[in-house]
Amino acid sequence: MRITVLALAALFLTGCSGEEQAPTAQLKPLALAEQASTVVKSDDGYVVNWAGVLSNDNPWHFGEHVVATVVGRDSKGAEVVRMDQPLDAVPPGGKLAFTGQAVADGKPAKVTIEYRPAQWRQAARVVSAFKPFRTSRVQSLRQKDGSYLVMGTVANPYRMPASSLVVSALLRDSAGKLLGGGSAFVDDVKTGTTPRFILTVDGVPSSAKVARTETVVRTWGSTARPYEELALGGAVPVHTVKPTTEPFLRDRAPQAMPGDEH
Repeated sequence: MRITVLALAALFLTGCSGEEQAPTAQLKPLALAEQASTVVKSDDGYVVNWAGVLSNDNPWHFGEHVVATVVGRDSKGAEVVRMDQPLDAVPPGGKLAFTGQAVADGKPAKVTIEYRPAQWRQAARVVSAFKPFRTSRVQSLRQKDGSYLVMGTVANPYRMPASSLVVSALLRDSAGKLLGGGSAFVDDVKTGTTPRFILTVDGVPSSAKVARTETVVRTWGSTARPYEELALGGAVPVHTVKPTTEPFLRDRAPQAMPGDEH
């Protein structure tokens, strides 16, 4: 009888252990949803610009310690540039836009972006607690050298100040195709303030027609800790002004029938 009880207990513990490990085992890998790259001749060689968007289909986990590897090869297949770019944490059920630049001695005929698998971390709060950072008054101006100057303001929806944020601008054509992008840092973003950001997007082909600019703001760092600390500190209430109008004399409940007095 004792042996049977011990066997059942071991079976129960094994089942519980499998249930705890199942969510991690079933996590989907990050996906490179979009990528774009351009090559521009310079005095130092060839400047390679790239922009990409990583997608995280896991609704409860951050993707941490992700590193993108950008490789450029010439027409003969020889590698002329390689760069490892550490990326910021990818939010649950969200996307991460990233941009970068490197100089190659030879002209790349093909540029590819790969990434190392993420380390997963379950979010400390429900996903709805992670409010997005908003941008406003965004302008994109084409410069004489063909680059684009993107400027605007960013707002912090949390009670705590954000020590460092990354603003990425993605340029798209009328069909939504990614043409290029650039990034800039904005430090010490306090609640109630709207600091300005300015960044440059280089390498967009002269033949490309930019129809719209998409701006994405995220916390800086390879882990979710900065984002989680802001969320744990709480968000600023949406409605902060006390109503000044008089309340209804009678509640307009959904049970009211036709013919009732209003």
